[in-house]
Amino acid sequence: MADVIPSDPSQGLSGHVAGTAAESAGTLAAGAESAVDGAALDEVVAFTSELIRIDTTNRGGGDCRERPAAEYVAERLAGAGLDPVLLERTPGRTNVVARIAGTDPSAGALLVHGHLDVVPAEPADWTVHPFSGEVRDGVVWGRGAVDMKNMDAMVLAVVRAWQRAGIRPRRDIVIAYTADEEASAADGSGFLADSHPELFEGCTEGISESGAFSFHAGPGMTLYPIGAGERGTAWLKLTAHGRAGHGSKVNRSNAVTRLAEAIARIGAHQWPVRLIPTVRAALSELAALHGIALDLDAPDLDVDALLDKLGRAALLVEPVVRNSTNPTMLDAGYKINVIPGHATAFVDGRMLPGGDDEFRDTLDRLTGPDVDWEFHHREVALEAPVDSPTYAGLRAAVERFDPDGHVVPFCMSGGTDAKQFSRLGITGYGFSPLKLPEGYDYGAMFHGVDERVPVEGLHFGVRVLDHFLKSA
Repeated sequence: MADVIPSDPSQGLSGHVAGTAAESAGTLAAGAESAVDGAALDEVVAFTSELIRIDTTNRGGGDCRERPAAEYVAERLAGAGLDPVLLERTPGRTNVVARIAGTDPSAGALLVHGHLDVVPAEPADWTVHPFSGEVRDGVVWGRGAVDMKNMDAMVLAVVRAWQRAGIRPRRDIVIAYTADEEASAADGSGFLADSHPELFEGCTEGISESGAFSFHAGPGMTLYPIGAGERGTAWLKLTAHGRAGHGSKVNRSNAVTRLAEAIARIGAHQWPVRLIPTVRAALSELAALHGIALDLDAPDLDVDALLDKLGRAALLVEPVVRNSTNPTMLDAGYKINVIPGHATAFVDGRMLPGGDDEFRDTLDRLTGPDVDWEFHHREVALEAPVDSPTYAGLRAAVERFDPDGHVVPFCMSGGTDAKQFSRLGITGYGFSPLKLPEGYDYGAMFHGVDERVPVEGLHFGVRVLDHFLKSA
């Protein structure tokens, strides 16, 4: 277990988790008017830009240092009257946790979390330098603008606005900024959940990335998907064994051939449709918005044909109606005229909730007797109820600021830190609100070139978060 890192006294950090947004008399009620002022709107842009300038590239294998970004957010949390704590499992891989005390001690606490690390970016490929944080023509550019330093900045702007206005939320809110989300999360949310569960005492639900962004499905149809599920992570290592020998000889036990055949079967496999409750709810709502009569229990239901009728909206559900396996890496041999005795490959697999047995049985069949497979990295699938008061509150917050938008539930094809926090019994929702213009490809910004976020989108996000978090 890592030691808690003492905070720099010059920054006003006390090194323990406690604190409130406002302890004094006269604190405004949770349902008070918006605390978002001009300072909050300016700060969310500045914080996004400045966090982007702090290079927290996570190349995997421990090659990352989130400490400077962690110190940055901790200083600003302290400026909002909170007492953040910095924690590390590995030197330089720093997490930050703080708690805001709510007005209703009987209410379950809400976790609001965001990661500080980002994936690599090659400057030569970008229009602007990926770590410049440049603000140009109403847009903030740089790696992390969407994934997810924008949300990190929104949370900072909101809690600082509360401190200025003397506002406290209804329920306790635990804020966590994590390391290592873009790799294994072992130094981030996994470490926090396993080694510091006491910091999350009372948390029943959480919100984080990948949800409540505007998705333009067609003329006059703006959707706001709220994450209510994640497929499980099933990264696989395949190893084929054979007989080593000279490349000029007959060899019917060639490990490379055996591996290639298994990989080809896996890559070509069409997984059967499995509709989990979140996806069923999404399909029902999307079909209704498109005027399509739908009986999800009909024996002749053709989900692929339904997706064809949904147009662009199908992009929200197409990846999550099935399990998936995509071969990604191959490694074999060391010399062109030597047949190796073994060969390895890696496959990015994803499982729907409840799909574990089917996944394992299918992999056993597809790999065959000459190829072994194992989980290289495994994380659970998640699903959150869409009939809960929290989901209703998330929906209402978005619709308050865009009454013409349509909120729909969706299941993420990938995963977030919510998987690790689920070990503590915390139900996770994807909710990092952004209002985006038509033609802005939100999905392409994740890990893509020229990642950027509109300033107006950040302003919308701050207003929505402020409204939801005060009364959640």
